[in-house]
Amino acid sequence: MLPTTGRLLLLFLPACLAANPRTVFSNHWAVRIPGGPEVAAELAAQYGYLSLGQIGNLENYYHFYHSRTIKRSTYASRGTHSFLRMHPKVEWMQQQEVKKRVKRHVRTDPNLVNFNDPIWPNMWYLHCSDKSSRCRSEMNVMSAWQRGYTGKNVVVSILDDGVEKNHPDLIQNYDPHASHDVNGDDQDPSPRYDASNENKHGTRCAGEVAASANNSHCIVGIAYNARIGGIRMLDGDVTDVVEAKSLGVRPDYIDIYSSSWGPDDDGKTVDGPGPLARKAFEDGIKKGRKGLGSIFVWASGNGGREGDYCSCDGYTNSIYTISISSTTENGYKPWYLEECASTLATTYSSGAFYERKIVTTDLRQGCTDDHTGTSVSAPMVAGVIALALEANPVLNWRDVQHLLVKTSRSVHLRAPDWKTNGAGRKVSHLYGFGLVDADAMVVEAKKWRTVPPQHVCIGASDRRPRFIRAVQLIRTTTQTNACVDNAGHYVAYLEHVVVRVTISHPRRGDLQIYLISPSGTKSQLLAKRTFDSSNEGFKNWEFMTVHCWGEKAEGEWTLEIHDSSSQLRNPEIQGKLKEWTLIFYGTSEHPYNHIGTQHSRIRTLDISATDLEPSKSTVIQSHLEFIDEEEEYSGPCHPECGDRGCDGPTAEQCLNCVHYSLGSVKAGRRCVSSCPSGFMADVAGRRCRRCFRGCEACIGRGHNQCSSCKRGFYLQLDSSSCAFSCPLGTYADENLKKCIRCQQNCKKCFGSSDKCTFCKDGFSLLGSLCVPECEQGTFYNTVLMKCEKCHSSCHTCMGSGKEQCTQCARDFHLHEWRCVPACSPGFYSEDVPGLPHKVCRRCEDNCVSCEASGRNCVRCREGFSLLSGSCVSNNTCNNGYKIPVIENLGATLDQFDTIDCSDNEIRKLDGFPLLKRLKTLLLNNNRICRIGEGIEHALPNLTELILTNNSITELGDLDNLSPCKHLTYISLLRNPVTNKRHYRMYVIYKIPQVRVLDFEKVKQSEREEAANMFKGKRGAQLAKDIAKRSKTFVPGAGLPTEKKKAGPSPGDVEAIKNAIANATTLAEVERLNGLLQSGQIPGKDHVLATSEEAEEEMDEDVVTNGS
Repeated sequence: MLPTTGRLLLLFLPACLAANPRTVFSNHWAVRIPGGPEVAAELAAQYGYLSLGQIGNLENYYHFYHSRTIKRSTYASRGTHSFLRMHPKVEWMQQQEVKKRVKRHVRTDPNLVNFNDPIWPNMWYLHCSDKSSRCRSEMNVMSAWQRGYTGKNVVVSILDDGVEKNHPDLIQNYDPHASHDVNGDDQDPSPRYDASNENKHGTRCAGEVAASANNSHCIVGIAYNARIGGIRMLDGDVTDVVEAKSLGVRPDYIDIYSSSWGPDDDGKTVDGPGPLARKAFEDGIKKGRKGLGSIFVWASGNGGREGDYCSCDGYTNSIYTISISSTTENGYKPWYLEECASTLATTYSSGAFYERKIVTTDLRQGCTDDHTGTSVSAPMVAGVIALALEANPVLNWRDVQHLLVKTSRSVHLRAPDWKTNGAGRKVSHLYGFGLVDADAMVVEAKKWRTVPPQHVCIGASDRRPRFIRAVQLIRTTTQTNACVDNAGHYVAYLEHVVVRVTISHPRRGDLQIYLISPSGTKSQLLAKRTFDSSNEGFKNWEFMTVHCWGEKAEGEWTLEIHDSSSQLRNPEIQGKLKEWTLIFYGTSEHPYNHIGTQHSRIRTLDISATDLEPSKSTVIQSHLEFIDEEEEYSGPCHPECGDRGCDGPTAEQCLNCVHYSLGSVKAGRRCVSSCPSGFMADVAGRRCRRCFRGCEACIGRGHNQCSSCKRGFYLQLDSSSCAFSCPLGTYADENLKKCIRCQQNCKKCFGSSDKCTFCKDGFSLLGSLCVPECEQGTFYNTVLMKCEKCHSSCHTCMGSGKEQCTQCARDFHLHEWRCVPACSPGFYSEDVPGLPHKVCRRCEDNCVSCEASGRNCVRCREGFSLLSGSCVSNNTCNNGYKIPVIENLGATLDQFDTIDCSDNEIRKLDGFPLLKRLKTLLLNNNRICRIGEGIEHALPNLTELILTNNSITELGDLDNLSPCKHLTYISLLRNPVTNKRHYRMYVIYKIPQVRVLDFEKVKQSEREEAANMFKGKRGAQLAKDIAKRSKTFVPGAGLPTEKKKAGPSPGDVEAIKNAIANATTLAEVERLNGLLQSGQIPGKDHVLATSEEAEEEMDEDVVTNGS
């Protein structure tokens, strides 16, 4: 287990690793100075700045540049120039921070297969490839073209890394007045070219919108007669000033701004527009297009793989932008898609590697069929909106959002969270209100009546702090009257709902936030983000949802916050909801029942013909003249349309149906030949009626009228209903998707009716069968169908044999599923709580006999020695085989604490590999006469060295043991060196860490004597003289071929005999054997050691107390 300090460090490690990157400051400033450009320029020069002019269309806001400050710094600039902020004419000043903004295309694997088919047939998202069939694309762009709408007189600008204005597919529609280079501060938006074509993004987006038609090159744009421009702003440092300038380029000329970029989609960033960009958005919707409002279209983001959630992106999360998502050609969720409640609509885009991508224009006048991600979707919708603006040029920015909500369709888009809100509209966190429908947009736009003015109602802030505890849900509610007492702010019908929150939390990514409207619509404002380890929480962050669009605002709103702790965190640090506020945006009257005329609206907006370009003025006047004329459809109807005809070519525009009508009046109906899964065919009413929840097919709409169930449900045969799980007494048949009844006596079964897992009362489980319960000591005989007695050794059993006991009788032990009177050798007896008998447990490996527990061994099997109750191998050196040298110990893989090489012919102590684990080395009864150098490196943790009965002669031969810092136990008994004068003092002096020498504990008095004996010059000379190591030495030279071992004295023999006679247990015999092998005499050495140990302890106590 880690110490407390270590555990605390681990708790805070994720927060340390997840620290946000340092802010990077540029040498550009934004300044608010009333009085005009001349005053601003004068103040700039006074303090060393250069005024680069007004920031876009933001009145009194100026862009200052200082050449003598660092271009990029992690510290805010200081110096005399910073005194400008204290000047009385300066109302506000901000040094610009460099922001990270990423283009929202998907970086694909270059190894994936790309299709090189002709370009037009590959535009699958606009038309059907089979010309002979009456098929259509659900986006209905060609139907809008057939009505004559191609984006004429509408201006779209792409905010990106530049647009290749001389591209053959763009040059015809390129508009220099809709273009600007913010990065280069000129009017040419051409991208910067490099070898990797990094700046291709803007050109690709522009081709989707307005690539020319019928020019034999590349593709056809969705609004192929619209005017297209580019604002180059991503190919450099992106600051608040850069974004504000870009969003404010010619707002009275440009109708639609398309942006496919935003903060990093890394699953941990929370970022949005700065104060200048927010003001540019506000000015754009208030003043742009002569008061109708600029239209900002935004890609929702590509952080799906990183678990990102687009509500943490302040651009897509804004009420002023139209956030667009993507779906694959088959209607599935793409891997890059980010879910959130602010997404308004969806278009087709790329998906898996085997699904088709989007074709468009590319750099260097080329084409590509590899455009991907939500970057595709924003310009697609910009093109569709251009078609709608051609149909009705006086649509304001909120009209466009209403049109998208009203005309987008869920069609075949697959999402698990489709729901119908309180206003009857289907909506999803993946796709918003569904796939855009260009034809429906232009038809609705043509006859559209402007929605009532926007009202804003700010609810009371709830500042009561609430702790957010791990793996717990907090729920707080607020009641609102939607500002009914203030006519200028009353919101009866909702458009956008914003929740402004301040939350502190140790790991922001663990939070999930939901908002529940009075109508019961649940919006997920924030999902769990695995990579977001920030401890910054949220400070006045605004989450926005469109899922309540059209609902009533008045009533009780509920905020839910769940802390789904995913990583080890300090439990003492809890999150806290400090404050939350609801902000409602909408209208005081129903937006689609508003009575008014386009003429009165134009007067209110004060748009005159002289304010507009000639082409736009003509179009608007023409529209106002014929606005009340309904367009009558005279083309062919869909085959499923009935005899009453249709209002258009699609199945949704039939006036009646040949077979069945599917859908509702609010959500839209269409004619089908047969009812889909989950619906029943009402032949009399010619309608598809929805089955009860969970039913795939039914004979009625009741819960007990199902005939088959959807995936994840099971049909209960007795009630004809569908349920998530089968009730007791039945099991789920995965093939039939039905609940099948279990065998009669089963309470639960699995996989088959006769495979019981739990029995009814009065029955017990026998294998997989439920049989009647028998008395204790008996079992149920399935052949004779009666209870019979168990074997005499059994307390309970499953059969008559002694191997079929489930519990043993008293005084018996359960031993390998049998009941025995006593445990076998190699096992020990253990009590088990809850059992009436003992259980035989196996001793640890290599142990022949153990007591009380498996690790308390008293006898080892051959080839192993007993050490502290465990058996250690003594075969490493092949004991008894008379090996002359130590070798091949590397084969042990450093797995042993003890190695025994006793009873061999080893002459030199060396040849060891690195053995970090080895602590004990037994070398009794060898011919060792020399100790090699470097033993402390090979055996760094050597603690015990037993060299009893060897041939070490000179004291100097022991010097190589001095560096062994952990060597505390040494035995040199029966070595010639022990007869040397001052032997014991020399060893204690040379090896000061030794605690036991020759089985005698080293006393404190001996240490002091040794220190005094060998101190000073005279002591050093004494040590040198008595060492007397031979200069030339051949191991074994002069020794007899057969070593004559010294035998014990008669007294020692008598002591050994007495010890053997007194041994009463096998354990004592084993211990006696170990003593004799190590050269100790039973009784004699032990008594001596005991007495000296007591003396040593006393000596140490005296020293300690005196210190």
